[in-house]
Amino acid sequence: MANPRAFISFDFDNNEMQKMYFIGQSKNSRTPFNIEDWSSKTALAQYSWQDIIEGKMKKCNLMIVLVGRSMSTATGVNKEIQMALKNNVPFFGVYVDGASSSSTLPIGLPRNRVIPWTWDGIASAITQMLGEGKNR
Repeated sequence: MANPRAFISFDFDNNEMQKMYFIGQSKNSRTPFNIEDWSSKTALAQYSWQDIIEGKMKKCNLMIVLVGRSMSTATGVNKEIQMALKNNVPFFGVYVDGASSSSTLPIGLPRNRVIPWTWDGIASAITQMLGEGKNR
């Protein structure tokens, strides 16, 4: 698969800047993949949010969860993880915004699937995701 589509899950209230940096750096990195950001670019009304996001996620090969320091308040991230599980979309997390192995993780994201922000590590994780879930 030449260009996997990645849904980027992030804390909209606290980590929008890190999401923009992540997407921008992915385009300029020397990694052998392209990330297509299919996450929402604006806040959505709650009544339509779930259907729109789940529809976008179903079109992706994987989900990358940007794990910031305020994950305990990111209820949307928890819902997106549940959508990924429901739709067999493999996912992993990347620490951003000073988060670390002692930071709170969103519900459903195992600590052993969260990595530091290095492009070599992210490339390896994406390769792994392409052999899991709906990509098998």
